[in-house]
Amino acid sequence: MAYSIIEVEKNAMEKTIHLLFSYGTLGSEKVQLENYGRIVKGKRDTLAGYRLDKIQITESSVLAKSQLEYQPIAIKSENKTDFIEGLLFEITESELVITDHYEVSQYHRIRETVGSGKKAWIYVEKIE
Repeated sequence: MAYSIIEVEKNAMEKTIHLLFSYGTLGSEKVQLENYGRIVKGKRDTLAGYRLDKIQITESSVLAKSQLEYQPIAIKSENKTDFIEGLLFEITESELVITDHYEVSQYHRIRETVGSGKKAWIYVEKIE
């Protein structure tokens, strides 16, 4: 059976697994179902060197999914004892792209080492 290049690339995207550290609405089953069409099981983890603040969400598509006008945002902290508790998820490449579109412009995605020693993607405050 022959596969097209698009099918091969799509299969590769679905097999690539990324770790995502979530401290906010991505931990909600409703948000997961609306974004990924499935519930993602996470393991508790921490992220040192960050603290949480809140931002106001005005984008209607995000408000409809999360139903929260104010959402947490991770901000790099000067205080070495600050840390964030969250969940570590395994998601596919295509789910990571979906997550990029879900997060509003005040966030950007970076890789950090979480408490378990693993490297994971996390959405943090975008500094301009």
